[in-house]
Amino acid sequence: MRYRALGRTGIKVSPYALGAMMFGPVANPDHDDAIRIIHRALDSGINLVDTADAYSAGESEEIVGKALRGRRDDVVLATKAHLPMGDDPNRQGNSRRWLVREVENSLRRLQTDHIDLYQVHRPDPTVDVEETLSALSDLIHSGKVRAVGSSTFPASEIVEAQWAAERRGLERFRTEQPPYSILDRGIEREVLPVCERYGMGTLVWSPLAQGMLTGRYRKGQESEAFRAGYGFGHLRDERRLDVVEALIPLAEKAGLSLTHLAMAFVIAHPGVTSAILGPRTSEHLDDLLAGAETTLDDEVLDRIDEIVPPGTDVGRLDMAYDPPAITQPALRRRPAHERPAARGPAPPEDRHRVGRTHRVRPRTA
Repeated sequence: MRYRALGRTGIKVSPYALGAMMFGPVANPDHDDAIRIIHRALDSGINLVDTADAYSAGESEEIVGKALRGRRDDVVLATKAHLPMGDDPNRQGNSRRWLVREVENSLRRLQTDHIDLYQVHRPDPTVDVEETLSALSDLIHSGKVRAVGSSTFPASEIVEAQWAAERRGLERFRTEQPPYSILDRGIEREVLPVCERYGMGTLVWSPLAQGMLTGRYRKGQESEAFRAGYGFGHLRDERRLDVVEALIPLAEKAGLSLTHLAMAFVIAHPGVTSAILGPRTSEHLDDLLAGAETTLDDEVLDRIDEIVPPGTDVGRLDMAYDPPAITQPALRRRPAHERPAARGPAPPEDRHRVGRTHRVRPRTA
């Protein structure tokens, strides 16, 4: 396994990272089997393991913690916080109150005294980014965290966070974790260039587009793939399925499986540090590892560009982040009386005022 610089942190990580979202009741409840998968990944040369507090309500972190006993120093360990961890409205988000508390919970579940990369799982419009960075800075200075990062931040918020860190003398986000695949190329427009500009590492998630780029989802066919049971709309999006049908013969012509084509595409981008694998079984991991030496030539990459133009998302992932400006109608609509381009007739009670002139008396000494 080759290793790449994680931004400007000085940390070296493998181009494939192991994501632990599927470990726990949500997908693979067998702790022993999940531990075997983690060990298999580490033995193959993968040295970055990414999880989150919200994955299976903390159970994923517990599994990772057990798997890393005796191997902790050989692993770059990453986790995240932000998503709800209970009904209490203060047990979520990017506030100092929550992050300082939740990092302790993650350390306990992971059975370690430090986290190599602590990431905020999503933006939090209710919290000043300076408060978030201030809390994360204190965690770094305390030795509990080595570096901090963001996840699924729009380019504008990445820039704002960088400026806030410089303005206030705070630790800055060293990484970003966005979605990226052949079907989801929108980050090529701004997010990846911004990350490169600020020397940030990028750990991309869903390089197989939630399994759509494995070949198990085909147009006109009912899929028995695991994720199909979750009812995600993007798995039935005809536009995405059309692209899959166009990619399958391209992969076959190149002598590759669709999975290996998709993974090789993602890590070929110079702005991508690592692609996060999310295997549920050992067989899934072995299949992904088998394509680690795959190289796509320019002819294949050009053909992918023809099928899905650079910087384009085909449909959208159901779990993609939408800012308040998209989710809250009141932020997209002026009050009804302000919407017309021209002023309408005055209300009846005001008509008697129209046309009146007001004489202004000259001032007197």
